[in-house]
Amino acid sequence: MIENVPMRTRTALAFVHDVVVAALAWGLAFWFRFNLDFPTAYIHSMWVSLPVVVAVQAVVFVVFGLYRGIWRYASLPDLKRIVLAVVVAAAGAPTVLWLLGLNAGVPRSVLVMDPLLLVLFMGGSRLAYRAWKEHRLHGLIANQGEPVLILGAGDAAVNLLKELTRSQAWRPVGLLDDSVAKHGRLLHGIKVLGKLDSLARWADQLGVKHVIIAMPAASHETRRRAFDLCRESGLQVLTVPSFDDLMSGRVTVSQIRRVEVDDLLGREPVVLDSAGLHELINGRVVMVTGAGGSIGSELCRQISRFGPSRLALLESNEFALYRIEQLLRESTPSISLVPLIGDVKDFARVNQVLAEQRPAVIFHAAAYKHVPLMEEANAWEAVRNNVQGTLALARAAIAHHVEKFVLISTDKAVNPTNVMGASKRLAEMVCQALQGANGTRFVMVRFGNVLGSTGSVIPRFQEQIAQGGPITVTHPEIMRYFMSIPEAAQLVLQAGLMGQGGEIFVLDMGEPVKIVDLARDMIRLSGFSGDEIKVVFTGLRPGEKLFEELLADDEHTLTTPHPKLRIAKARLVEVAWLSILEAWLNAPTPHDEAEVKRQLRAWLPEYRSTHT
Repeated sequence: MIENVPMRTRTALAFVHDVVVAALAWGLAFWFRFNLDFPTAYIHSMWVSLPVVVAVQAVVFVVFGLYRGIWRYASLPDLKRIVLAVVVAAAGAPTVLWLLGLNAGVPRSVLVMDPLLLVLFMGGSRLAYRAWKEHRLHGLIANQGEPVLILGAGDAAVNLLKELTRSQAWRPVGLLDDSVAKHGRLLHGIKVLGKLDSLARWADQLGVKHVIIAMPAASHETRRRAFDLCRESGLQVLTVPSFDDLMSGRVTVSQIRRVEVDDLLGREPVVLDSAGLHELINGRVVMVTGAGGSIGSELCRQISRFGPSRLALLESNEFALYRIEQLLRESTPSISLVPLIGDVKDFARVNQVLAEQRPAVIFHAAAYKHVPLMEEANAWEAVRNNVQGTLALARAAIAHHVEKFVLISTDKAVNPTNVMGASKRLAEMVCQALQGANGTRFVMVRFGNVLGSTGSVIPRFQEQIAQGGPITVTHPEIMRYFMSIPEAAQLVLQAGLMGQGGEIFVLDMGEPVKIVDLARDMIRLSGFSGDEIKVVFTGLRPGEKLFEELLADDEHTLTTPHPKLRIAKARLVEVAWLSILEAWLNAPTPHDEAEVKRQLRAWLPEYRSTHT
């Protein structure tokens, strides 16, 4: 196979090919000039001029870099380069012939036909080779691969068609798109058959069992409708990667996958101030606490895109730290990474880390967040980790002149009914109290549930489906806000950039989703029906609300330049309160659950524990 031939040999073969077709084009130009005849008087002129013309053309081809490309990937830019080289050669060859006195027997029409034939031979052979390698030529004869319909006829669909031509697994037989202007058009030889609503008819007519949704930039409603049409038609549905994944460069459009639950909950892509984030991060030291967690690890991935001079990863879990370190070393080997084991409650360790690393920006994602686990026997540990950890890290940040400190908070901090939410509200208040008395700017970011994060319902539902059910939901009316992990991380970065100090940013979480609807979507995505996998209601757990809120009763919001970020105007926090809190946290013996909840109610009038 030619793939096994060394690159230098392939380059030499390409050059020899072009020299041969250059000679052939020159001879055919004479032949066509005389109507497929060859007068004896011109044979001598043709042979004498041939070496000169071919030599000039060969030199021009090398100068124009025609042999730096690979024929298998020949494209329009390669054709443009060939045309330009041939045009220059077409001007240079007659000049050289004239200087050598060999132009007398060369008809002018030959000088016109030769470059046209040369472009045809050189460009055509390259494109024909690419078509052959991509199976387009023999694909006309042999129907190979599983027939598939593609929903969407935009750029993503075009790129997908290019990739599928190299695949033996799939054979595109048509596209569907709601744009009437595209109907009847051909994209890479595949016809746009009609609207999405005609899916069932075309699937039956073409014998299709699989559909690929190729609309990553379409609205959530359009993508959801496409999925519902596939499900109603009994078709197996796949999709191209999300818009965020494509833009990040982590994947390509050819990496089709099964539809996932976040595709159905669908959120519009986040538009980031990339220039501003480069200014905040590029060439600077950034630290992420809780770096091995679901939010922390995604923050690390997003931050690495903006080229920090060093990225410090602080994590208490050894395996989680190892995993994110390995992932980042593979994906962004140019970034300097410092993996650090440490507990944010340990002021001595935190102070040591900041003294050594000198971060300009800290993203504080380390926290205990599982509501039922933190509600009773672990209430004191939840407060220590979420509040004392924030306080220790914030004090160290001030001491070491960190420019910006971004706290990852939660919607459960609003009118909290559980210890976890109350502890995160106290963490916000710590940052509010410390703001203004030093050079460090504290920014807080609240958001709701994140799809697929550690401890979320998605992994739990997946396990229950894998076991054959049932899926357990606490209440038929329970609702939550959801966003994807990449979106949450991106908006945290954006809020960190925009924050000037003291703000509590509230993310646009869209519309709340009923957990029971989420469960039923996951059952369908797994290929089961509601009869095969049941949903069972188990009752609300300790500290659990039916509905989450993003604002407390005494808060209102201000708009920001970013459509997905607002600023909550929370009540002011007295600096003197901080010393009282600190004394309580530094008690020589742990507080029991009742004492923790009593003190939380004293500091947070809005806190209403559902279990005392």
